Amino acid sequence: MPRAGLDRSAVVTVALACVDDTGPTGFADLTLAAVAARAGVAVPSLYKHVEGLPGLRREVALACVEEFTAVLVAATDAAPTGHTGARLRAAVVATRAWARRHPGRYAAVQGGWPQDDQAVAVQAAAARAVEVLAAAVADLGVPPHRHVDAVRAVRAALHGFVVLELDGGFGMPDDVDTSFTFLVDGLVAGLTRTATP
Repeated sequence: MPRAGLDRSAVVTVALACVDDTGPTGFADLTLAAVAARAGVAVPSLYKHVEGLPGLRREVALACVEEFTAVLVAATDAAPTGHTGARLRAAVVATRAWARRHPGRYAAVQGGWPQDDQAVAVQAAAARAVEVLAAAVADLGVPPHRHVDAVRAVRAALHGFVVLELDGGFGMPDDVDTSFTFLVDGLVAGLTRTATP
């Protein structure tokens, strides 16, 4: 990339490519040196566009969270109506698929960005992703006072499965997709049981 075309957006795009290239640890391993090398510029040139490594990590995290939220919204909007748990199923299936395609970006969505006053945009974007999950949980009739618990349960179960899968933690010969369907069915059934009569 020529220096003349370098701006904040271009730096983030290059950083995302670096994150993608190094798998699940891509976000944790992100450096200004790697981005500069890939962009064909010296590291000091990046400081004109991002506030050092913390600023770069915030920008990358924001891009990842916004992309992830868009994936969730598209999946839940396309879910069939009239089917119990359809939006939740769509959300968790889309999350797993996106994480498999972009393990480094998935890690960025989970945190690890600087938690300071400048992280407000990332936190707001992450809250929107949680709102999509909360709406899918509400569809199951989960009482409002249990929405936080339900979203946490879904996120914990899904994240555990995704991380184990990405790390090669399912070594048995049994079909992983079947296990994932079993997990999703269990989540839907369990949350449906909490429904307010």
